[in-house]
Amino acid sequence: MATKKVTITLPEETLEYIKEQVDARGVSAFVTEAVERRIAAHKLTELAGMLEEEFGPYSEEAYDAVLDRIAEMDAWHDAMRVGEYARSEAREEVVSEPETPQERAA
Repeated sequence: MATKKVTITLPEETLEYIKEQVDARGVSAFVTEAVERRIAAHKLTELAGMLEEEFGPYSEEAYDAVLDRIAEMDAWHDAMRVGEYARSEAREEVVSEPETPQERAA
C-alpha cells in the first residue's frame, strides 16, 4: 500500500500514551491501525443502515442469533489456535532415536 506523510495534531496526553506503547517508529502504525478500525466501524454502520432500509429493522431474536453464531465462530477459532499450539509443541519435543538391536539386547 502506498503511504503519504502527513502532519496531525494530537493532545499531548494521547501522544505520550502512544509513545509509551510503541517505539518512535511505531507511532504511525498505531495511528494507522486506529484510523483503519474507525473506518471499518463506519463502513459497518453504513451497511447496517442500508440493510435496515432494504429489509426493515432487525428483531431481538435475529440479534441474539447473530451473537450466538459469532460466539460459535470464536469458539471454533479458539479451538483451532489451541490445536495449532499443541501441534507446534509436539513438533518441538525431542524425539528419541529408535533403539538399535544392540541397545535392546543390553
